Amino acid sequence: MTTLHAEDFGHTLARPVVNAIDTNDLTFALRRGIDDFLAMPTHALFIGLIYPLVGIVLATYAFGTQVLPLLFPLAAGFALIGPFAAIGLYELSRRRETGLSTDWAYAFSSLSRPAAGALIGVGLLLGVIFACWLVAAQGIFWALYGDTIPVSAIDFVREVLTTPRGWALIAIGNLVGFAFSLVVLAVSVVSVPMLVDRDVDMLTAIETSLAAFRRNPRTLLAWGFIVAGLLVMGSLPLFVGLAVVMPILGHATWHLYRRVVPA
Repeated sequence: MTTLHAEDFGHTLARPVVNAIDTNDLTFALRRGIDDFLAMPTHALFIGLIYPLVGIVLATYAFGTQVLPLLFPLAAGFALIGPFAAIGLYELSRRRETGLSTDWAYAFSSLSRPAAGALIGVGLLLGVIFACWLVAAQGIFWALYGDTIPVSAIDFVREVLTTPRGWALIAIGNLVGFAFSLVVLAVSVVSVPMLVDRDVDMLTAIETSLAAFRRNPRTLLAWGFIVAGLLVMGSLPLFVGLAVVMPILGHATWHLYRRVVPA
């Protein structure tokens, strides 16, 4: 019987070694993220403005078509697709640490490299997870409210905040949302920046990310809560704060990847 090896397919599936990290590494990553943002404010703001603009468009669509129950899931979905949308920020941080030009024109140069197909594959995977989250959120609402359509935003907020059924919607929705976020965190925290940095295949990148999560569950969970908290803070003033929060988190995620996976 012939034994097939990874080399037979023209590439290696060897997974890079992952480091153990602690909260000091999270602090370091955030400091470096802020430093990158301050050093490249024009470029980071250019990319970061995508998020509040998309958020406002989605909010307008939700209000205009009376799908208010999906407004929060749509906003929360930024955390699910954010790792892929931040590839430009990863690239700028990579270029800055290696002394290359950080002009915004190079932000998406990773899409022209050999690993671009794998990078797009991870992006599609995150998009599918985001779509599943929206379906789940709508299903939870239907299970609790049936075909009821909110009359207005004020009535809907009052119903959610002051009734047992509304409290159940908040509790169940947040639990399900946490599960989706946990999957995205484990799958993408290392894989997306790795595909920007190295010529590896999609499965190797995801396997490395999962290995990093298995070795550092508490630390990376803490990172997930930090990201969620900052995203909530940035979303409160009509998503405008995301123009600062998202670039900082994007740059910080790159530096966290550097701490987890040795160069």
